[in-house]
Amino acid sequence: MLEAEVILKHAGQLVTVPPRARGARDDELGVIEDGALAIAEGRVLWAGPTAALARHVKVTPRTEIYHLHGRVVTPGLVDPHTHLVFAGTREHEFALRAAGRPYLEILAAGGGILSTVRATRAASDDELLRLALARLSRCLSFGVTTLEAKSGYGLSLEHELRILRTIDRAAQIHPVRLVPTLLAAHAVPPEFKGRQAAYVRHVVDEILPAVATERLAEYCDVFLDQGVFTLEQARRILERAARLGLRPRLHAGQFSDLGGAQLAARLHAASADHLEHVSAAGLRAMAKAGVTAVLLPGAALSLGMKPPDARPFLRAGVPVALATDLNPGTSMTENLLLMMTIGVTQQKLTPAQALRAVTDHAAAALGRSGRVGTLAIGAEADVAVFDVADWRQLAWHFGVPHAEMVLIEGEVVWSRDPIRRISGRRGRRRRRR
Repeated sequence: MLEAEVILKHAGQLVTVPPRARGARDDELGVIEDGALAIAEGRVLWAGPTAALARHVKVTPRTEIYHLHGRVVTPGLVDPHTHLVFAGTREHEFALRAAGRPYLEILAAGGGILSTVRATRAASDDELLRLALARLSRCLSFGVTTLEAKSGYGLSLEHELRILRTIDRAAQIHPVRLVPTLLAAHAVPPEFKGRQAAYVRHVVDEILPAVATERLAEYCDVFLDQGVFTLEQARRILERAARLGLRPRLHAGQFSDLGGAQLAARLHAASADHLEHVSAAGLRAMAKAGVTAVLLPGAALSLGMKPPDARPFLRAGVPVALATDLNPGTSMTENLLLMMTIGVTQQKLTPAQALRAVTDHAAAALGRSGRVGTLAIGAEADVAVFDVADWRQLAWHFGVPHAEMVLIEGEVVWSRDPIRRISGRRGRRRRRR
């Protein structure tokens, strides 16, 4: 019989989200009524009805047991696209856009990304860390347990390394799992104004090798769009990154379709993100190559744009993930649950597809399918407990932080109103990273 270290029982609904790669359809969420979850060594040991728990799981005096009284349990949520580390605020640009100034016009005038670059370069290391940790805690309060964190507000060797080192420091302190991405090709910095080709050489010849040497990033991203970087420049940067061991991902099609979906497919990128503008040929290429689409409805909401309809992606066979795009200019939010609501109401996902988009599909976008974003046996025991009666309320009752307790590797790392253990006590285990 299996011996459990932690047991969650009497969940009104235990939503296990079997990985899609194992044959589950998007709408097959593995919902178990009056469910129970057993955890050992930081991984899911068993999941099933509470009534069957005693037949499958051994309880010892050290087993921690939580009675959930009908709350909903899901995998810890996964946010696969954020710009976590930055300083400064840009609410004034929000007002400018409300008055009719286009985002790319603000960027060309030295605002936008470049405004945040100036503030981030001026901030101390400790200030950047403090700000990042505060944002992570807000993400955690919405049930997020894994989060991709990009650089991109340094735009120089010194400052890109500094941001990635801040991400690494945050990962050592904060319980949320962080997936670091180099986004040095986010914009052309002021010192390279009018010399875009020279900045691309700087990224390829200096920044990428330094980041690879220190092993500070798992992925490399490029902002491919009108007025930012070209298709050929993106290809050059991402191919060099791949040779250095950084897997490609891509900002593509936010303002125009320059062929980013096809490039992501050719490079077997983990994801192509934004995709407000994408062709049917691009979607077919992504589906064939197994590239996940990460849609960012918060950015469309903030910019007053129409977010992309998810149905053509799904019809083409492209997995759809949702992310906050947490950033100071176009999506200042840590609320991944709100992205689910927009995904359902504006992007035509079903509630089941929206939940999978912030769990299993989001995990796939980070190369972690089957490890996080699911409560399948053997997966990391990252768990969100929500104070709702039905999992569909997560998107239906919007704008509310529904999470009541969050576990990472079976340890309670956040609780709004503590759900008391009803038995058991064990020593704190050192987390695997």
